[in-house]
Amino acid sequence: MKAIEPPDSHYLKAAQGWLDLGNHNEANEELKRIRLEWRFHPEVLLARWEIYARGGHWEYAYTIAHGMVALVPNEATGWIKRSVALHKLRRTPEAWQSLLPAATKFPENVTILFDLARYACQLGKYSDAFRWLERAKKSPIRIRSSRWRRRTLSWSRFGKRR
Repeated sequence: MKAIEPPDSHYLKAAQGWLDLGNHNEANEELKRIRLEWRFHPEVLLARWEIYARGGHWEYAYTIAHGMVALVPNEATGWIKRSVALHKLRRTPEAWQSLLPAATKFPENVTILFDLARYACQLGKYSDAFRWLERAKKSPIRIRSSRWRRRTLSWSRFGKRR
C-alpha cells in the first residue's frame, strides 16, 4: 500500500505519539486532521482502532477492524483486532469463529494461536485450548513482550494434561 504523504503522515505520527503518551482524545483530534483520501489507509485505521479501544468503544473498534480485514486480508492485524473487539463485546463465540480462518492464513502467528487458546478456554473447549497453546509454543515466531510471557506462564500454571 502507498505511504501516507505529508502533512497527513505528520498528523498520523502525532496521533501515534499521543497514543504512546496514553491520551487517546488528543490522538483522535490529530486523526481528524487527516484528509479523506488517507482515512482508510491501514495505518490510520489501526490508530483509529486503538483510539476506540482505549475509549472503550468496542462496537466502533469492531467496525474498524472488520474494515481492516476487508481492506487488507493478508495482514493479521485486522483479524486479531476484530476478534479482540468481539471478545470485549462479550461475543467470545463470534471472536473464536472469526479468528479460526486466520489460523490457517497465518499459521505461525503466535498472537492468533494464543488468542484462540484463550477463547477456547473461556468457551469450555479445554482440549482445543491446549492444542492451540501447544501450537503457539512451537511457533518459530516469538513475541518478546513481557505481557505474552506472563500470559504463557499463567497458562502453564493452568494445569497439565493428564
